[in-house]
Formats: sequence, C-alpha cells, structure tokens
Amino acid sequence: MDDLDRKIIRALNQNARKSYREVAKEVDSSVTAVIHRIKKFEEAGVLKGFIPVVDMESFGKNIVAVIALRISQGKLIETQKKIAEDDRVAAVYDVTGEWDSFVIAYFEDRQDLNNFIKTLLSHKNVDRSVTHMVLNVVKEERRILV
Repeated sequence: MDDLDRKIIRALNQNARKSYREVAKEVDSSVTAVIHRIKKFEEAGVLKGFIPVVDMESFGKNIVAVIALRISQGKLIETQKKIAEDDRVAAVYDVTGEWDSFVIAYFEDRQDLNNFIKTLLSHKNVDRSVTHMVLNVVKEERRILV
C-alpha cells in the first residue's frame, strides 16, 4: 500500500459516498487512477463494501453488551457461527486468555438482553458467560485510520 492508496482510503473514510472525481481531486490524482485503485481494493478484499455508520439508538438499540463466553472444547467455531446468526450480534471474537469468545451485541432494552442471555446459556456448548453492559461509549471507531 503506497501513499496514494492511503490517501484514497482516508478520503473514503471521511465520506464513502464521494464520487471518484471528488476523491481524485482531493488526493491530487486522475479519476482513472482512483477508479483503478478502488477496484483493486475491492477485488483484493481490502474494501469489503461501503456502509453507513448508523446511530444504534435511533433504531431503538439502547443497550450495548460485551459478553464473555466459555465454550465446550471442540465446539468453538460451530457455536460462534450459531451465535453470529442473531441479528442483535454485531461481532463475535475468538480470543486468547481466560475466555474463549467475546460477543458484542445491541439490545432494545433489558428484557431483550435478558432473553438473549437466557437463549445463549441454553445452548448446549456454552458453559459459562459473563455479561457487561456498556455505560458510556468513549470511542467506537469502525474505520481503519491509515
């Protein structure tokens, strides 16, 4: 990744709806070069798509939870994939340390969280969980700052 690549990514990070022409002007390059680089990023999987950054509370998701899980030996991947199918789940991480997995999920209210946790704990491969409710988001950056 060279300097022009980084400039293009920075421009898209500011606003992914910018036209190729706007990006080219901002990074001081030709429109053709910008189109070529962005297509190259997409084909290589560097850019996996363009999505809006949404305020979850505007959609009634008022609670964020970070859930640590201990999962039965040999059942990690299949259990994580099953958990990831739930629309409330934003991320499932396979981690090192005391826990096997961390889940980040968004809920409408405490009852919604309660139902999710009870369903999660009823899964035969989930041995233990610890749920942390987020009180305040200090930083939540979904873009990679290059």
